[in-house]
Amino acid sequence: MGQWRRRIHHHHHQYQFPRRIALPAAALLLLFLAVSLLSFSLPVPPLTGHLGLASSSRRSLGSSRSRRRPPNSSDGEMDGGFSDIRKNERAAPIDLWGSKLASNFYGCSNSSGKFLDSSVTTQPDRYLIIVTSGGLNQQRTGIVDAVVAARILNATLVVPKLDQRSFWKDSSNFSEIFDIDWFISFLAKDVNIIKEPPEKGGKTVKPFKMRVPRKCTPRCYLNRVLPAILKKHVIRMTKYDYRLSNKLDKDLQKLRCRVNYHALRFTDPIQELGEKLIKRMREKSRYFIALHLRFEPDMLAFSGCYFGGGEKEKRDLSSIRKRWKTLHINDPEKGRRQGRCPLTPEEVGLMLRALGYRSDVHIYVASGEIYGGEDTLAPLKLLFPNFHTKETLSTKEELTPFLTHSSRMAAIDFIVCDGSDAFVTNNNGNMAKILAGRRRYFGHKRTIMPIAKQLYPLFMNRANISWDAFSSQIQIVQKRFIGEPMEIMPGRGEFHANPAAYRSDTEDDPAERGEMIEMEAEDDSLVRQEDSELEEILSD
Repeated sequence: MGQWRRRIHHHHHQYQFPRRIALPAAALLLLFLAVSLLSFSLPVPPLTGHLGLASSSRRSLGSSRSRRRPPNSSDGEMDGGFSDIRKNERAAPIDLWGSKLASNFYGCSNSSGKFLDSSVTTQPDRYLIIVTSGGLNQQRTGIVDAVVAARILNATLVVPKLDQRSFWKDSSNFSEIFDIDWFISFLAKDVNIIKEPPEKGGKTVKPFKMRVPRKCTPRCYLNRVLPAILKKHVIRMTKYDYRLSNKLDKDLQKLRCRVNYHALRFTDPIQELGEKLIKRMREKSRYFIALHLRFEPDMLAFSGCYFGGGEKEKRDLSSIRKRWKTLHINDPEKGRRQGRCPLTPEEVGLMLRALGYRSDVHIYVASGEIYGGEDTLAPLKLLFPNFHTKETLSTKEELTPFLTHSSRMAAIDFIVCDGSDAFVTNNNGNMAKILAGRRRYFGHKRTIMPIAKQLYPLFMNRANISWDAFSSQIQIVQKRFIGEPMEIMPGRGEFHANPAAYRSDTEDDPAERGEMIEMEAEDDSLVRQEDSELEEILSD
């Protein structure tokens, strides 16, 4: 920016003000300048008027012709509403690629001397079978907690059965996604695990079916499940996700970590392709960002939000919503104000640029079908031209074996996101939670979770403020949500997302509230299919 210069005019005949008038005038001028400069440093005020989401400050999903570009821009880079986005780029006040405090923290999962070997604790004729629920990462939470539940019950765990009937419709079994032999051998001292249900007289024993409430405590398992397993010997629990309390004693929490961060390995074909993609990203740049975009049509329809795509968007998303009669339609603008809407690809890009990531950074995008296709992605690609996906990085021959299996495709994205230098999520689903917890455990790698509620007024008002002011406010909002140690207060959030936030406190026990054990004739008889499907789509 140019410096202020006082202009000196040599007009001998110009009228000269008396000193007693000139001094007060100069003082007023200085006061005016001071107030003006101060106003640039003040926080952006909240919106006071009604602004529809399709206003001029929002981009349209259907057209990019009306977008403003920087003056004298020859490379066609979009400014996202700011004419000074490039010339005013400055070093970010945060370390973009890691935490300076990370070396003071480490993941700890070794059991104490009080944690007895499974050969001592496992009781005969006690078998636990669990059926997971949802997509890959929702199922992962069930697998982790199933191991701990088996330990609480001193039971043998049958290798968990994956959900093959959910919205994701993936026919993969456990051994086609995870290394089953490693899983069993790594946990051998913790829990006895077998591959197939027990047999009696050459026939598989018919299990007794039941469920437990969400966040069931160890006491809940002992009061509800143990009597049943002592009587029936083989218990089968379905829809098994988040069925174990966040708060357990230290050894059980460490067992959770051993399962999640060490015992669950992907099969060699999945792991090898994921590592190849990481290597190819590293060949392009020393550092890279992985972005879990979550901007698929179903996700947008279920959010009930409006993203500026006009009547076509409203028709498209409305037709999807009609498939689920129980879906409650909220006020789109209210949902956005409350932070319940995912950011658009453009908004994610603007947030990252505001945090200090430059346009030459390489981004790996983990996502399914993006609503609006290339038109929707165009603003993000203009802000970050080095844009990659598993489809663009791999060959057709490499990807073909996985294409018809959504969980295996999700596993490839999981590996690359985990290996990135900065991971950015656009929702609070299971993949975001699992990866956030994993990245904390393995050294607090940079993990950015947008605070949509606080970002909303900044995005809506961005046409009225300078890039410097916008960038400063984005950094203020996000600086406590970038993966630093001790960001989360003890006891907050889910254990899978914040493994260090939980101590061995007790938690409200559903068993003490008089809730009944849920018996089942069929796996899904007590849950409406459409409600279950909604939960699965939104959560993973």
